[in-house]
Amino acid sequence: MPVKFKGVIPPVSIMFDQQGKFDPGSMEKVIDFLIDSNVDGLFFLGSGGEFTQLSSTERKEIAEFVIQYVDKRLPILIGTGSTNTREVIELSRHAFNQNADGVVVINPYYWELSEENLYLHYHEIANAVEGPILLYNFPALTGQSIPPHVVLRLVKKHEHIVGIKETIDSTAHIRDMITTVKAEYPDFSVLAGFDDHLFNTLALGGDGAISASVNFAPQLSVDLYQAFRTGNYKTAMELHQKLAQIPTLYQLEIPFISVIKEATKMCSLDIPTYVQPPARMVSEKKREQIRNVLRQIGLIEKR
Repeated sequence: MPVKFKGVIPPVSIMFDQQGKFDPGSMEKVIDFLIDSNVDGLFFLGSGGEFTQLSSTERKEIAEFVIQYVDKRLPILIGTGSTNTREVIELSRHAFNQNADGVVVINPYYWELSEENLYLHYHEIANAVEGPILLYNFPALTGQSIPPHVVLRLVKKHEHIVGIKETIDSTAHIRDMITTVKAEYPDFSVLAGFDDHLFNTLALGGDGAISASVNFAPQLSVDLYQAFRTGNYKTAMELHQKLAQIPTLYQLEIPFISVIKEATKMCSLDIPTYVQPPARMVSEKKREQIRNVLRQIGLIEKR
């Protein structure tokens, strides 16, 4: 069985109008832009999709809209993570009932769990839903990492746990996930969550990335992935050096959701930049700082 999810998959920003209501027209514009940019899939309602600021009802409504609009043009992943197992199961079943291609499930992010309780959380989800599940490891936000040996135990039990998004600033952890899980299950997808880990994830034997900069600069990751796949490592390294500068952007605002939308507006599309509280829209001073970083990377023209 080949790797199900691979390549460059953006964690798509969700569009809202100035009153905070979901903006279908702007969402269509973003989706079409990303599809035209030759990405390999679309991930909605992850961290950058502001799932933590949305109600369960809002998440379902957005999932229904994006799945219908994409209309099988690309594989769709829907984020269904929650602090409680029951809600994950409810949202995951809903996503698959709407014909999502997979769900992405971050581990609970209030309580730190024992390894056994962490295993049982995913085990119960996998028992309750039938479609492909990707785990989502983001220890900086959840408070704990998902260990490779726990992932291996889950994959041995549930063949529809098909991959993991590794949003972790640790090459060693990504390597251990590949050597522990992917070595035994080659069809298991290991996808970098940080832009500057795409190259080393591929070099270690991983499968691609689900990283935020694909929203505003898809050509960097898409071209890097293609260059690496065709053995053009010089070009891949040059693009990696550009991607390595991207995290500077994310330091300009916490959380950096608004930075992604502002960068998208500056680089690619005229979109609304409203973000759901408690995230906030950036000031004009910070907009200029964003512009300066984008100029330094070469994503927008210098003055």
